[in-house]
Amino acid sequence: MSSHYHQQFMNTPMYAYDVPSAGLESIDDGLYRSLSPTSQVAYHNDRQAVWPNGGYQSNGAGYLDQNQMAYPPQSGILEQQPTFGIIPSETDNASSQISTGSSSYSSTPRNPKFMVAAAAAAAAANAPLSHKPLQLNNPRDFTSAPSRTVYLGNIPPSLEVRELLDHVRSGVVEDVRILREKMCAFISFLDESSALLFHSDAILKRLNIGGRDIKVGWGKPTPIDPVVTAAVTNDGATRNVYIGRLNTDRDLAPQFGADPKDSIATEEKLRADLDFYGEIESVKIIVEKGIAFVHFSSIFSATKVVSTLATVNPYYSNKKIFYGKDRCAFVTKTQQHNAAQFLGLQPGMEHLVQYTDRDFISNTLLQQSAAAAAIATAAGGANNLGNRTIYLGNLPKDVKIEEICNAVRGGLLQSIKLLTDRHVCFVTFIDPTAAAQLYAMTSLHGLTIHNKRCKIGWGKHSGALSNALALAVSHGASRNIYLGNIDFKADSEREVPVFTEQTLRKLFEEYGEVEQINFLPERSCCFVNFTNISNAILAIDKIKSKEQFKDLKINFGKDRCGNVPRQYR
Repeated sequence: MSSHYHQQFMNTPMYAYDVPSAGLESIDDGLYRSLSPTSQVAYHNDRQAVWPNGGYQSNGAGYLDQNQMAYPPQSGILEQQPTFGIIPSETDNASSQISTGSSSYSSTPRNPKFMVAAAAAAAAANAPLSHKPLQLNNPRDFTSAPSRTVYLGNIPPSLEVRELLDHVRSGVVEDVRILREKMCAFISFLDESSALLFHSDAILKRLNIGGRDIKVGWGKPTPIDPVVTAAVTNDGATRNVYIGRLNTDRDLAPQFGADPKDSIATEEKLRADLDFYGEIESVKIIVEKGIAFVHFSSIFSATKVVSTLATVNPYYSNKKIFYGKDRCAFVTKTQQHNAAQFLGLQPGMEHLVQYTDRDFISNTLLQQSAAAAAIATAAGGANNLGNRTIYLGNLPKDVKIEEICNAVRGGLLQSIKLLTDRHVCFVTFIDPTAAAQLYAMTSLHGLTIHNKRCKIGWGKHSGALSNALALAVSHGASRNIYLGNIDFKADSEREVPVFTEQTLRKLFEEYGEVEQINFLPERSCCFVNFTNISNAILAIDKIKSKEQFKDLKINFGKDRCGNVPRQYR
């Protein structure tokens, strides 16, 4: 690390500001001080060598057996273990007891430019805390798993399987078990790579369910049932059972080969008929197609349905019955965007990621998570893991929030708040990896607005993204609203035109602060950008009922802050 960056971070306390602190008499009350390398805190961090195990005290767990919950962790295995990122040399050997010796993933970063930037920024930010060099390429830490089963502790007592699996988007699930009396659950995946991706993602994003911080650890390694292995190999078995030719509507039944005389297939009927085979996680019926998807809590239960249902229950004798895709294995738009960012794909090319191999995507996301975790903890300490808020200071006096959004790149924004009287801004991303990427790049290359170099740091911890908001984002939500099919010529002839900046601002600011309105008359459309994604979600729901917008195409647009940074195009 060059002396320039070492000196910069040694002399400038730049992180852990929060919004309340900006209103105090002394802004120093709201920031973490840079530490002397000889201080006790620095010594403690130095012993932990960049990756602070203490960061897992609130949501980390050891190596647990779902059948022996009362027993302590196995001998020789650390009580608190890092799962990816950097580990201290004194724990290397101990940690290897639960790591496989090889991995299907390459230890070489697929985007070396970003990884170098991430490593450099993390090392610079950590300079006051540790003398040890930063080592980001340690495949054993974040590219191998001791098990395909993930342990989750401190779960809500009333947690249902469906609610739990709403948080899983990493691969095919083989089995789910919830032990409510012990307030824990075990999720077994078909392969270790899927388990590792979920494990790392849950820790990085601080998995929270029902207002509880979930402890994350590894379950005991167990072999897959031979029946399940055979079904997966031969038929591509999953937990999801597809049933076709159902009579979901008597008028439509002939169109998809169903018997109109059959009783109507409802969720209640399907649950009653199939509950015998095992716990049902969810039932989805598509009425207009006469099909249903029934997710069980295990693949074993699904195999019994596919192999015996048609012969056991006459109602299903003429139905199409096979396996559907596990909903936990779908690549979400957020994952596509993150993988595309890490791979350096151009804006608008994110969809190409979904056509790549799932293992390749998992590998990419794991490397990205490792880099983000290393950056966040090195710069902001153990408790900064999963932080999504970046602080920007020393802003020009006359800066506009639109100009800040023009400069910020790397990920979708949840919100942006500019405090003009203090010349500071807080940018909260949807994903913590995007926040870490912005921190790394601006620490190295700087962020300049109006020819003035801005300070970069970490804001007060954002906490976990709510599941409702995460679900909305996975379906395309952003802080940008697209209005299409606008007749600008006809509108200009009105007594009071609607599609002008002044009028649209007045209409949309009813739902929240508007950052920018961009008109494209040649394409008969415009874009309204909010400063908070929640306001955009509210607005798009409300404006569709307004007379001025009834004939328009209305949808979410792309957040320009999610574009690839210019340095890596």
